[in-house]
Amino acid sequence: MRLGVLDVGSNTVHLLVVDAHHGGPPLPQTSVKSVLRLAEQMDARGKITREGADHVIRTVREAVASAAAMGCEDLMAFATSAMRDASNSVAVLNRVHAETGVTLDVLSGEEEAILTFLAVRRWCGWSAGRLLMVDVGGGSLEIASGVNEEPDVAVSLPLGAGRLTRSWLANDPPRSRELETLREHVVEQLVEPTRKLRTAGAPDRVVGTSKTIRSLARLSGAAPSSAGPRVRRTLTDAGLRQVIAFISRMSAEDLAELEGVSASRSHQLVAGALVVQATMHALDVDEMDLCPWALREGVILRRLDWLDGIDRMAQPGRRPPRRTRRKAGPECTLRDHEAQ
Repeated sequence: MRLGVLDVGSNTVHLLVVDAHHGGPPLPQTSVKSVLRLAEQMDARGKITREGADHVIRTVREAVASAAAMGCEDLMAFATSAMRDASNSVAVLNRVHAETGVTLDVLSGEEEAILTFLAVRRWCGWSAGRLLMVDVGGGSLEIASGVNEEPDVAVSLPLGAGRLTRSWLANDPPRSRELETLREHVVEQLVEPTRKLRTAGAPDRVVGTSKTIRSLARLSGAAPSSAGPRVRRTLTDAGLRQVIAFISRMSAEDLAELEGVSASRSHQLVAGALVVQATMHALDVDEMDLCPWALREGVILRRLDWLDGIDRMAQPGRRPPRRTRRKAGPECTLRDHEAQ
């Protein structure tokens, strides 16, 4: 079936359309991104502004039209840290539903970590053993560890690259003292969560997934995206240290000119690099592999698992699947939307 996933994040609204079936990999058909920077469209009270809400609604409406034109049978729509942090998120979500027919499911930080971990596990397979997953977003940092498809430990911290840039780096390029202060803050925030992760067991494989980590790996010499998703890419502590020394002296405008760095995220790359470095040090990690699958793929896989369970229940003589603790994932069928 053809599925659409709509991700309303801190930086962008991303529509991913895939052809998928249970037991097979989601095959991307199209990907459409719109720069939103929702986290920057909040007032002093932490409310999303009227203009920001209008922008969300326009973008969601356009995504619904694109998904319908592509023949999507389902559109799974969700929002992450920016919407979860907004003090008026309920009002904005109600507006989105009333004016577009789409129900945005606001994922918790733990749900983000769990779904991203699922995607990484499916990509890497069981031979990876105990996986340690690191994902740096615009608003939050997710880390998870486990030997199964659901992690033993999943944590989410307010250490997103965009959030830290807005709060800690006032200058462009940032000053040395700003960088040191930010580094100290990140290290302090990581102490307790990483202790829990280390207690869970030493990882057999460490995997990073996010645009920030991909950009840092590219700057340290990893293969470009044109080489395809199955080429092995890694980010080492030594390589990251060299990248930080280089990019911390550059303006966001100059960073956007580098291969592998997008203009919409260049302003937050330095903060993201410090988070990745501090996380690797806190977890005693010298190297991480990169995974092209992340949260959106995790949402798709969870949905396919749920649909497979429904199909099995409908078959005569088949016992229904055991209920799981996790919900099926965000969902808004286009048929439901068109009926409204």
